[in-house]
Amino acid sequence: MLHALEAWLRATAVRIHEQAPVLTALDQAIGDGDHGINLDRGFSAIVAMLDARPPAEPDTTDLAATAELVKLVGRTLISTVGGAAGPLYGTGFLRAAGALAGLPAETTPSSAIAFVTALEAAATGIGALGKSTTGEKTMLDALVPAVAAARAALEAGAPTGAVVDAARDAAASGAAATVPMLATKGRASYLGERSIGHQDPGATSAALLLDVLAGVLADVTA
Repeated sequence: MLHALEAWLRATAVRIHEQAPVLTALDQAIGDGDHGINLDRGFSAIVAMLDARPPAEPDTTDLAATAELVKLVGRTLISTVGGAAGPLYGTGFLRAAGALAGLPAETTPSSAIAFVTALEAAATGIGALGKSTTGEKTMLDALVPAVAAARAALEAGAPTGAVVDAARDAAASGAAATVPMLATKGRASYLGERSIGHQDPGATSAALLLDVLAGVLADVTA
């Protein structure tokens, strides 16, 4: 799992860098205009952290090592990403790390249950920090449908790849569905009805993260 997790983080850094102008343009329309720039800085810092990170202790379980790395990602984002994205995404990763650490020690980190548990914890943590819910034109409009789709796929007995694919597809649909929404949270809410007609940058980046994860898992399991 650590190999796949690192591959996802590195691939995400590449995609964020490529899409930074797009994310920033979305944010310029309804926000502070720095979402892509900030996330690019944060994921560049994550890559630097991965390059400098010492190997895990030999007696560390895969689950514990995975939870620790996810926690480091959260701390890195909080310390390097400006605006709302740093605290929100950072909290999401920290909550995911805590949820993973709380699973039974024999849980495989790459299992569907580990993914759904982490994603649910991340979305819950982000919602609590932002005091927000769906329908308010935020990243939760991508994450909450992703959680629901992933949970449904898990309960239907789908393998990990299919569970992640379900989350990715729901997040993409959720991000697109923010276009006609009226923003009632964050900087976009200041614009009132002028926020209608623009896709939310946070929902877009959340969907991007899940899209990259689905692609990495497909490559790993191919």
